[in-house]
Amino acid sequence: MPEGTGAATTGADRGLDVPLVRLSGITKRFPGVLANDEVSFDIRPGEVHALLGENGAGKSTLIAILSGVLQPDSGRIEVNGRPVRIASPRDAIRLGIGTVYQHSTLVPTLSVVQNLMLGQRWWRPLGRAAALARLAELSALLGVRVDPDATAGSLSLGQQQQVEIVKALWRGERVLVLDEPTSMLTPQGVEELGQVMARLAARGFGIVFVSHKLQEVLAFGHRVTVLKLGRKAGEIPPARLSALSPAEATAEILDLMFGRGAADPEAPRRRASTIRADDAPLLEVEHLSAGEGAVQDVSFTLRPGEILGIAGVDGNGQKQLAEALAGQLRAEAGRIRFAGRDITRLPVARRHALGLRYLTDDRLGEGTVGGFAIGTNLVMKRVGEPPFWAGGFERPARIAAHARELIGRYDVRTPGPEVPIATLSGGNIQKALFGRELSGEPRLLLANKPTYGLDVANIRAARDRISAAAAAGVACILISTELDELLELSDRIAVMYRGRIAGIVGNGPDAERAIGRLMVGGA
Repeated sequence: MPEGTGAATTGADRGLDVPLVRLSGITKRFPGVLANDEVSFDIRPGEVHALLGENGAGKSTLIAILSGVLQPDSGRIEVNGRPVRIASPRDAIRLGIGTVYQHSTLVPTLSVVQNLMLGQRWWRPLGRAAALARLAELSALLGVRVDPDATAGSLSLGQQQQVEIVKALWRGERVLVLDEPTSMLTPQGVEELGQVMARLAARGFGIVFVSHKLQEVLAFGHRVTVLKLGRKAGEIPPARLSALSPAEATAEILDLMFGRGAADPEAPRRRASTIRADDAPLLEVEHLSAGEGAVQDVSFTLRPGEILGIAGVDGNGQKQLAEALAGQLRAEAGRIRFAGRDITRLPVARRHALGLRYLTDDRLGEGTVGGFAIGTNLVMKRVGEPPFWAGGFERPARIAAHARELIGRYDVRTPGPEVPIATLSGGNIQKALFGRELSGEPRLLLANKPTYGLDVANIRAARDRISAAAAAGVACILISTELDELLELSDRIAVMYRGRIAGIVGNGPDAERAIGRLMVGGA
């Protein structure tokens, strides 16, 4: 088992009974939502405390309270056995609580050491020598190497995260909160993060590790807490966790999350192909280049009902390929044919009307307008079109009826279509976006990381929707960094490397090994 597993020595094993932080009976309400309902949660020295739960279970609210972003309506917070009020992020830092958020907070144009020096008292001169000494001290503690003069934007995602952890510990914090830290990391980056957590736990730090991936929880966690519908569904303490086999621990966690007898939502179950041999290609991409070198000389075909997976380490041109096919990025060379028609120069709206739909990986920044109602977001790509507009005027009743139909069909958990979409959990926003892109008459779905940041239940639901769409004859291009997802759903898997398709692998017993070779530049 990797370093940092439940078998490791924890603070509780050393007799350190007083938690670094104790949350007792935490309750937080929002309009129409009870986000946290009498939740109790301890962070103990020397432990990696894994926090699990479906989207909307209350994890983000609990983390925001712990980090001082939100204040609870009721409940008690203790730090080192003393009652405190965490009224702001500055209070959290002062109390020794550092947080690394899911998305980077580094300024990409500044160097590493400049990012770490931000936030100092404005009247004090910036002390570069002291900052370099502190960086060297924390780098040694974490067991990582960080170039202080590298610009943050030039670092890999794993390196950026290492700097984020250094930043979270900069002022002597002893509690580290990691919110979905592995969601964008390569397997090597995940392993390196596990080693960092193990080193910190061995030095007596308390770590909160929020993850949707059961394998990582079992590999790195000492204690596991599961939230469900805002309540604490249960906890597995270190002694119990280390006594369970991986299969037994998985079953127990799934029981807490979904009820007794729940099947493992992450278990691979290869989809049956729905391609018909006599169908002509729906999409033909010939020598496509776009994005100033991000996509170079890409060619492939796609038939109705076929799912073509796109694999590769993040940043090898996958997003730019999706945007070029959707019409958001201009093709610099090559040709795109859709249902026999050249669409290389067609705008986004015309491609959408033909049935080419794009499900972006940025559901908050690009896929939705957060302050707008769910109903409005569900017709965002059909503005001015009947039946939702007539004579240039919006028809609110038609939009609301359409929204209610999609909310019901896609199980979007919301009080109603008039609610701003940003108030929904990530999983429910993604359900709404699936509804928007698959409504009408879709013929091709471009799905860019459709399960990114989702819990295991919503991952399963998203994969099932893609599979069902293919069964109905919709072609799909599935871009994912999750190899198990590609192997489960795809008929063929193309690997992108430095903007090119390094190879296309037929899905089968040897596919994983072949994909791995192509991902690192092999033949």
